[in-house]
Amino acid sequence: MTRQVGTRRLDASAYEQLVQSVVDYAIYILDPQGNVSSWNPGAQRIKGYAAEEIIGQNFSRFYTAEDREAGLPQKVLKRAFEEGRFAGEGWRVRRDGTRFWAMVVVDAIREGDRVVGFAKVTRDMTEHREASLAALETERRFRLLVQGVTDYAIFMLDPDGLITNWNTGAQRIKGYAADEIVGQHFSRFYTPEDREAGTPSRALETARRAGRFTAEGWRQRKDGSRFWASVVIDAIRDESGELIGFAKVTRDLTERRESELELERSRAALFQSQKMEAVGQLTGGLAHDFNNLLTGITGSLDLMAARLAQGRINELERYITAAQGAASRAATLTHRLLAFSRQQTLEPKAVDANRLVSNMEELIRRTVGPNIAIEAVLAAGLWPCFCDPNQLENAILNLSINARDALPEGGRVTIETANTWIDQVGAIERDVPAGQYIAICVTDNGTGMPPEVVARAFDPFYTTKPVGKGTGLGLSMIYGFARQSGGHVRIYSEVGRGTTVKIYLPRHTGGKPAQVDGDEAPRELPRAEAGETVLVVDDEPTVRMLVGDTLAELGYQSIEAADAASGLKVLESDVKIDLLISDIGLPGGMNGKQMADKARLHRPDLKILFITGYAENAAVANGHLEPGMQVMSKPFPMDKLASRIRSIIEER
Repeated sequence: MTRQVGTRRLDASAYEQLVQSVVDYAIYILDPQGNVSSWNPGAQRIKGYAAEEIIGQNFSRFYTAEDREAGLPQKVLKRAFEEGRFAGEGWRVRRDGTRFWAMVVVDAIREGDRVVGFAKVTRDMTEHREASLAALETERRFRLLVQGVTDYAIFMLDPDGLITNWNTGAQRIKGYAADEIVGQHFSRFYTPEDREAGTPSRALETARRAGRFTAEGWRQRKDGSRFWASVVIDAIRDESGELIGFAKVTRDLTERRESELELERSRAALFQSQKMEAVGQLTGGLAHDFNNLLTGITGSLDLMAARLAQGRINELERYITAAQGAASRAATLTHRLLAFSRQQTLEPKAVDANRLVSNMEELIRRTVGPNIAIEAVLAAGLWPCFCDPNQLENAILNLSINARDALPEGGRVTIETANTWIDQVGAIERDVPAGQYIAICVTDNGTGMPPEVVARAFDPFYTTKPVGKGTGLGLSMIYGFARQSGGHVRIYSEVGRGTTVKIYLPRHTGGKPAQVDGDEAPRELPRAEAGETVLVVDDEPTVRMLVGDTLAELGYQSIEAADAASGLKVLESDVKIDLLISDIGLPGGMNGKQMADKARLHRPDLKILFITGYAENAAVANGHLEPGMQVMSKPFPMDKLASRIRSIIEER
């Protein structure tokens, strides 16, 4: 025997075995009037009736009272009879009276053209329905929550960036009502310049690729006004991973941005005020010291003029000595200022710091006095450094004197050298390139410094010493020298336990270290050979006069010019010139270096000595001079000028 269910035909025994093995579905047969004629284990499990209790009973008892009153069982059979199948969901009743949500399928069973019964399949969907309702309730609550948020614009975009929903916060922040903006592209919130730059597209692409995009920037409201926005865009994907849209959250941070800008302006104003205070301190200290020095110079010159008028020539020497001493101290002060500003004229070379410290040790002992013990701890295999050795000597001597002043009752000063590495973190902290350096440390076990003094120790004219006991330029000069040499200086100090000042200088990997010359004994100034001519170009008449007189005394012919244009005319003529002496900072739009470069087009072998006190040209002495060019810093003794002139002319 076979049965036809819908359009399917099944072997009776196979059908019965299949039905009886199913426990997750209630599968049973109804006769044409709806009475139960078979019952599987799944039906017993779901509905609660044993087969002997239910066979012969009408299936309508599984319906709720209200559904029976509405004639729903009859309607179900009628549709299955007419259409071949009924499918639906609804509440059904178990034997114990409890209800469950059922998914129902009723198929008509035909033999030929005659309906002989119905096959009914029921599945208990209560848990699934509860989960669906819970999800719907969660979604409803979430939507209510999102709609209730007014501090954040929260809305959705489809994969192309079109807006699909809109919350109250979005309307408040951006100015658009939902019916105005849903379906529009989100790029309209961006400024015209951002749209031209493709910023909206990049934002979506980042969210698509990385899962999230975050940024801050200017956005535009409906009325055209701008606001500073914090933006988050999250990609939304289904279970298969396919992108179905984006969730976008925007917050108006305009007030915070304005507060930050106001804070930045306040900080800038404070920095400017502090800078002006530092400039005022610098100029005040500079004016004080220079007024003292100028008094010594001008006072000595006044008394010299008076004594000459009186014929008291034998008293001139003391005033000459006083004027020279004041002028020398003024030169030292200027030198320290240039060192602080990192624009002094340096003559760097490879230096063996161990040898330099060893050569200075006796000088330092004499300087600090017998109640201070000096100990030099020199590292084996110390790398050479690249710096001006004379300036390094001055720095070590200055630090030794500072250490002496911190030891009023005596004590110990240790000078150490070491090879060291500065890693990337240390390089950022010190504002130097990472790499190899040598360190020169001067340590005392004296009074030490509190943190607030350490913080200002490198400021120009800042000193804790009594008036007349220091200019406050020593440490600032050392700082400027180290920075100009590509290194750094650090101070480590604790009150009552002493101070260490550590100078870092870059390792030199080039030639051998140079010997550090000692003081030269006085010698006779070298004189000119017959017919040697020197062109002097300087805008200061006094300098031209002094250099010209020195040249004349040594037997040179001299030609003077007050600016680069006049000097260049001489250099482009046929006049024999053995040496050009020129200031670097000249008026008229052409400096001394530019004049020299043009002159060498006509005189390629021209020898040149630059004399400069102009700070911005200090870099000319840092390895940028061509062969046959040298530099001297103003002021300088005339005897040193004479020696330098001779050495340059004779240089091959």
